Amino acid sequence: RWPSLLKYYSHTDGVSWLEEYKARHNAGLEAQRIVASFSKRFFSEHVPCDGFSDIETLGCPSHFFEDELMCILNMEGRKGLTWKYYAKKILYFLRQQNILKNLKEYLQRPTDRQSFLEGAVLIDQYCNPLSDICLKSVQAQVDDITDKVRKVLRTKNPRHPSLASKAGEILIPEVELQRQVLDAMNCVLYEQLKYKGNELDYYNSLNSYIHQVLIRRTGIPISLSVLYLTIARQLGVKLEPVNFPSHFLLRWCQGKEGSTDIFDYTYIDAFGKGKQLTVKECEYLIGHHVTEEFYGVVTSKEVLQRMVGNLLNLGKRESTDQSYQLLRDSLDLYLAMYPDNVQHLMLQARLYFHLGIWPEKVLDILQHIQALDPSQHGAVGYLVQHTLEHIERRKEEVGPEVKHRSDEKHKEVCFSIGLIMKHKRYGYNCVIYGWDPACMMGHEWIRNMNVHSLPHGPHQPFYNVLVEDGSCRYAAQENLEYNSEPREIPHPDIGRYFSEFTGIHYLANTELEIRYPEDLELTRATVQKIYSSGKE
Repeated sequence: RWPSLLKYYSHTDGVSWLEEYKARHNAGLEAQRIVASFSKRFFSEHVPCDGFSDIETLGCPSHFFEDELMCILNMEGRKGLTWKYYAKKILYFLRQQNILKNLKEYLQRPTDRQSFLEGAVLIDQYCNPLSDICLKSVQAQVDDITDKVRKVLRTKNPRHPSLASKAGEILIPEVELQRQVLDAMNCVLYEQLKYKGNELDYYNSLNSYIHQVLIRRTGIPISLSVLYLTIARQLGVKLEPVNFPSHFLLRWCQGKEGSTDIFDYTYIDAFGKGKQLTVKECEYLIGHHVTEEFYGVVTSKEVLQRMVGNLLNLGKRESTDQSYQLLRDSLDLYLAMYPDNVQHLMLQARLYFHLGIWPEKVLDILQHIQALDPSQHGAVGYLVQHTLEHIERRKEEVGPEVKHRSDEKHKEVCFSIGLIMKHKRYGYNCVIYGWDPACMMGHEWIRNMNVHSLPHGPHQPFYNVLVEDGSCRYAAQENLEYNSEPREIPHPDIGRYFSEFTGIHYLANTELEIRYPEDLELTRATVQKIYSSGKE
């Protein structure tokens, strides 16, 4: 019944299958109960951040609970959208908690047991917790590239010591033999497999994820350097990471091992097809002179810090992702490594405050900042005051606003919840998940969006719509029209509002229907009127 659980058992285990079945069955019921409760508990919140406390104290094995969540996510068809939406959020949280635990364990190891590849995989897993990424699989792909390098090496030097040893068992002392390894690596990576630096789409976050680097065969300097360094070390060549400004590099010792003279090293640009550089050429690469400290070797933790720093910068740049997921994930990772960094703690507090989520967590962060750096009391005081006001407002909320079509003030509202629409001006496809009898935005938004230039201005119904590009918009009635070819809207929040896609329109879930109780019948009547003749 649950074949994905097979990996947790060994043929030699003495297992009471009846007890295992009961435990899995009960975990399934518990998972369904929690998922079903989430829509009611968190419909009004943008993200249910503070709703995981009951999950953290599960009375069942976590892998059974996760397996039920996967069963929900893998349900066929276009039904159960709300269940899938919250199952995905819960699974995201559970896996991230587990990965964070693994990262902290990794950081506590001695540095010689901190593999650069494993660190890169942990970052990848945390930012993509629903993807099937594991160190074993990534290592197998790297081993496959290493074997290809050995084949090339064998044709050049059949007696090369790297051919006789297993991965990472020996270090080759002779510089000429090391050079042969690097030449073979460049041949395989850049000529045979066509790896290259992604100059055309440099700021794509996929360039930072090691499993995507292996799939797409492209990346940024640091991700390609981790791959290059790992292969070299498996073949007996000790390359070291260099935190060079603007362009991550590797260094290869040509003099006495451990030398502090920067001129005893050749520098390798994995982004630039493994090109070997002198100190002067490194400066040409970035266009300015740098001091000797930037040529020094860095630890695995510092490599991870730079990888996470890149993702943080990308998260700040992303304007389409309204939940700022990448920024939140990279902040979590950074603070797992440096929990007392005031700058990043303040950024996390401001981000949660901006999103209006997890106000209790914001207060905890601010208290921590104040203890670390009392000089921040001005900014901390401002955020504490407004966060407490947010908490008080939430307590005063009496319940959802219910909008009846039959109200006289709503008589101009033509469209209803769940209809697939098209924007007349911009051409995008969208689905309606809310409406107002007139524009409810402030004067500044109305001015910025040039609403007064519309024939009916702000004094017409406006609709909240989920757009196919993943954005949420507020559109005037006169700018929307029925979509002649309705299709599913691939929006991440679709399940928050809708339980099913019928093939023509969306059905509101219970919480949305409470807020718009008379819309469902109108949507069905509209669909019947517009689409039935065409379907027949």
